[in-house]
Amino acid sequence: MGGVPQGSETLRSLKRISDPTRARILSLLLDSADGRESVTRLADALGLRQPTVSHHLKVLLDDGLVRRQPEGRQVLYSVEPDQIDRVSELIGEPVPAQAGDVLDRISRDLGARFAGTFAPDTVDRYVRESNRMLAGEAHITRHLPSLTSRFAADRLEALARERGASTGTLEVLFVCVENAGRSQMAAAILKHLAGDRVRVRTAGSEPASAVRSTVVAALDEIGVSLAGEFPKPLTDEVVRAADVVVTMGCGDACPIYPGRRYLDWELDDPAGLPLARVREIRDDIEVRIRDLLVTL
Repeated sequence: MGGVPQGSETLRSLKRISDPTRARILSLLLDSADGRESVTRLADALGLRQPTVSHHLKVLLDDGLVRRQPEGRQVLYSVEPDQIDRVSELIGEPVPAQAGDVLDRISRDLGARFAGTFAPDTVDRYVRESNRMLAGEAHITRHLPSLTSRFAADRLEALARERGASTGTLEVLFVCVENAGRSQMAAAILKHLAGDRVRVRTAGSEPASAVRSTVVAALDEIGVSLAGEFPKPLTDEVVRAADVVVTMGCGDACPIYPGRRYLDWELDDPAGLPLARVREIRDDIEVRIRDLLVTL
């Protein structure tokens, strides 16, 4: 069937968003408490007249980037759910290197958390390395400080387990290419079904910038939350810490270590697929997870 090629759609969206007012409107919609704003609130935040804001919203509406939702006597606007990932990428700007005091604070906090397990300089090295990996390889453009803290803590926990400071909880690692679809669904479903009985991690050989909105929607439909998860690079210590490593289309990117159980699941990548197909992949993953739980 005909249609506008994806590249042309992206160029058209870039042209629309190149207007600073429209970019600011989209940013305000993404950052609002419930993802919705009225023309009045947007006009107040931007310091513009309401007709001017309405004009820009109509352009974004015609381009399919926002939706219009009448509610009582007012009309609320929000970013189209299936456009959230694309809009975030289009309006996102490279995050500058974090100020030294921010990373210093993260290092101090994690140093206290891992006191007795790691020396302060080891914690600091992992914090700064994690910051570089997320800001560079994973193209994280939002919430970099908090994501750096979580990623560094996860790596330090994996390193502690590898060195023998284990809690005895079985660890499972899911790895796919972008860590934005299959591995995130598998991890979320396993956490949902197993609770604290299993420690679950995810990683990607080429991490995307965010988990796909269709994946979040498909999981939400069955009552499973991603709880703020985000794509993370594959690192050596998380593989070494795992008892079971499940790969999904990432080829030879995952290193092989003795004493671990490796599984390779052939699953379609949900990237660019409609929600109906993502649901099918989700259901296939759930069957595999339930079978895996039996063996665990």
